[in-house]
Amino acid sequence: MAMTASPDRVLDAEALRVELASGFPVIDEVSLQLSRGEILGLVGESGSGKTTTALALLGYSRPGSVITGGQVTIAGQSVLDLPDAARRRLRGRLVSYVPQHAGQALNPSLRISAAISDVMRQHETRSRADVMAVLAAVDLPASQAFARRLPHQLSGGQQQRVTIAMALSCEPPLIVMDEPTTGLDVITQASVLEEIRRLREQIGAALVYVSHDLAVISELADRIAVMYAGRIVEEGPAATLLARPRHPYTRGLVQSIPDHRRPTRQVAMPGIAAGVEDRPAGCAFAPRCIQQTPVCSEAMPALITLTAGHQVRCVHADETPPVTLGEERDLRAAARPSPVLEVTGLRATHRSGSETVVAADDVSFELGGGECLALVGESGSGKTTIARCLAGLHRPDRGVISLHGDPLPDRARKRSLAQRRAIQYVFQNPYESLNPRRQVSDELARPAQVLRGLSASAARAEVGALLDRVRLPARAAGRYPSQLSGGERQRVAIARALAAEPEILICDEITSSLDVSVQAAILGLLADLRAELGLSVLLITHDLGVVSVTADRVLVLQQGTMRETGSITQILHTPAHPYTRQLIAAAPVLPVPVTESGDGQGKRRAISKEAAL
Repeated sequence: MAMTASPDRVLDAEALRVELASGFPVIDEVSLQLSRGEILGLVGESGSGKTTTALALLGYSRPGSVITGGQVTIAGQSVLDLPDAARRRLRGRLVSYVPQHAGQALNPSLRISAAISDVMRQHETRSRADVMAVLAAVDLPASQAFARRLPHQLSGGQQQRVTIAMALSCEPPLIVMDEPTTGLDVITQASVLEEIRRLREQIGAALVYVSHDLAVISELADRIAVMYAGRIVEEGPAATLLARPRHPYTRGLVQSIPDHRRPTRQVAMPGIAAGVEDRPAGCAFAPRCIQQTPVCSEAMPALITLTAGHQVRCVHADETPPVTLGEERDLRAAARPSPVLEVTGLRATHRSGSETVVAADDVSFELGGGECLALVGESGSGKTTIARCLAGLHRPDRGVISLHGDPLPDRARKRSLAQRRAIQYVFQNPYESLNPRRQVSDELARPAQVLRGLSASAARAEVGALLDRVRLPARAAGRYPSQLSGGERQRVAIARALAAEPEILICDEITSSLDVSVQAAILGLLADLRAELGLSVLLITHDLGVVSVTADRVLVLQQGTMRETGSITQILHTPAHPYTRQLIAAAPVLPVPVTESGDGQGKRRAISKEAAL
């Protein structure tokens, strides 16, 4: 993938290789080039090597791994040839990093002004007085009052902008962003992406944008590099690669992205991504590929050039079929099922000292047997607080929550064993919801023992089936959460909830950190569970594509107040409230032509956000 150097070249990364202590390569033969003002989208599933590659561009490798090959040159400066101390001095001035979890990256004891000025002082490039200018550059309030806030006093979108401000404070020529909008609502995400575009135009920095969301990447990146099993399998101009992906893996990723304008049943890619120590000989994707032949397993395919700037690592690239849509959902009106859960006049608040914040005000709805109701709205709209009230984790100020017509106690500890088993909660952040000292097998067996009364041996006997349901290999049972990727942790959390065999599953942003391919599998699993077990689902999400794939009805919330409720068709296609229309307009989509499935003519249509609105 070597390219001729040019005066405005910012990044030259050649043949990067990072190995574990065991000698297994995490990434291998990774080469990337970027010019001034260019944005490269780096995509792939969990474990594909995206973050390892991103960190290697800073000359950094995580504990237990080491950079063993390749070169990284940024603005003419060779990074890997320098000792560790010299590399650290370059970070922030030559290349900066924006992490995925802003709340975890910011020092909770440092005020915003101190966090930014500390970065400036380390490199002696700007004065403390420039803090306000940096805040203004990312569209944050340039005031002393805001600069004195602590991280926990900011919203998720504001925290993310602060990390971007820190990355920009020394005006480096290269910025690496690792999933900077994952977990943000669509309105906040759209605002952050607009800031990234504006800043790119103003300072001309080159950006490497790591994400699992191709819809977001399509709206931002000039070029896209797709990674699988530690190698780049396809790279090219964003429009070319998305319109006609030539690697079967890229095609599978594109097909896994739900589109809120056309609700379909997503078709997940078969198989599971190979772990670092389990990668097969030859093409690592071959075991999951419908195009694979014996030659695919003989040797690792080389990158071949298809057109100018478009490369693919596949011997059967010419045979890869066009992207096809999944089967469209039947959204014809059906009889409403009898309610399992009823919420009437719910009001919930949060108190901090003398301040009271109303999170939900006079919220009422029903959830039918086997039905999926989606709660949507931007951060701070009260979605999670309402869900926690249902699970008995937050005490409401007033209102009634009934299960099968019987009012539920306001606290989980006051509920019966059957009531606690009936409602299970899958939390958004798997980093915090799993016990770091328990193996996965223990985590999955415990609900069956505590809530279903199974013996230890009977509960452990179900672990394998639970792992299989969420597409995890059996060997994951013996691992600890720290040994799993973020997507794998979330799947374990879902399996743990299913172990109780609940009637109602509360899913709080459960796909926000998942790859689109795994997301498709999880959403398919939820649909199967609803059909097989009559499981009711309360889905909290900011992704309207996920809503269109999964939900039957939608409840739109803004600042704790119900703005609109109705069927999928009513909300997504004929929204009545201005706030609902704003949410839909902000939702990212793939602006690429796709092939309709099931029309018998291979009919093609161009998808555009303007046409949808």
